Amino acid sequence: MTGSSQLPLLLRAARGEVLDRPPVWMMRQAGRYMKAYRDLRDRYPSFRERSEIPEVAIEVSLQPWRAFKPDGVILFSDIVTPLPGLGIEMDIAEGKGPIIADPIRTQAQIDRLHPLVPEETMPFIKTILKSLREEVKNEATVLGFVGAPWTLAAYAVEGKGSKTYSIIKNMAFSDPAILHQLLSKLADAIATYACYQIDCGAQVIQMFDSWAGQLSPQDYDTFALPYQQQVFRKIKQVHPDTPLILLVTGSAGLLERMAKAGADILTIDWTVDMADARARLGKEMKVQGNLDPGVLFGSKEFIRDRILDTIRKAGNRGHILNLGHGILPNTPEENAAYFFETAKQVDQLLAAAR
Repeated sequence: MTGSSQLPLLLRAARGEVLDRPPVWMMRQAGRYMKAYRDLRDRYPSFRERSEIPEVAIEVSLQPWRAFKPDGVILFSDIVTPLPGLGIEMDIAEGKGPIIADPIRTQAQIDRLHPLVPEETMPFIKTILKSLREEVKNEATVLGFVGAPWTLAAYAVEGKGSKTYSIIKNMAFSDPAILHQLLSKLADAIATYACYQIDCGAQVIQMFDSWAGQLSPQDYDTFALPYQQQVFRKIKQVHPDTPLILLVTGSAGLLERMAKAGADILTIDWTVDMADARARLGKEMKVQGNLDPGVLFGSKEFIRDRILDTIRKAGNRGHILNLGHGILPNTPEENAAYFFETAKQVDQLLAAAR
């Protein structure tokens, strides 16, 4: 078996080892704030082209790796990518996000959904992940990701992103049996897709339940948590040693519930202090985050101080440094570079501050 010290830093953090510094990567680290990405987008204006043509997606995924050498390199894709494989046609509009051509509203539509066979409907994923593993070797950890059942259901039912989620909440509160069927089918498909990513080379899987924070705690317990558990349970049956991360946007009031989902690591956003999150979750739960992406608009001293504050509060065991959500598109690229530089020098900075 590979010696622990030979594992990439992010995998060592996921195992709960005591480390001199936390591993660092950023959600949406491949994207619009980078000039290299904007130049490539001009040549490939469709998001689906950029994420589904293997050589393009590989190039986009590797742009931040070449620029900043993060400890995690994440597949460039979207959470709705598997939906066409179930029979839910979609497109991704630039700046607007996913658009579902025929939103799921009826029993008949749910009955027509079919099991996901990712090697047939998304063969590009294998090519991309295998290439990423070959490129970064053991210097970084390759992450895959999936959307959670509630969030994918919200897109499928609403037809697009929403501020109120009134259509899916209408279904949840007036015809819950239909929604539970949809959520269970999505959970099975997501677990299948996550296992496929692991088979193709992903070493960690992050699940985004981006819209579960829009639920009250009791509705989270009914419509989000059981299906998060279904996904994670099915992945663990096949890949028990692959670390699983859960993100819920706006999750300060849900941390204890999130801890029941079955993930190994919870992403903490900036609506809760990291010290409070650690106290609420207990020392055994590993955490990721939790800088406000807006911090990267501050001065270098401000960015440095916030990084050090988070790391002090998180401790030297079971913490992956990240933003609390994706880097914002108009973030100065030099500030992103400084974020990574500072994170890698944090042991010296902490020693100097003592």
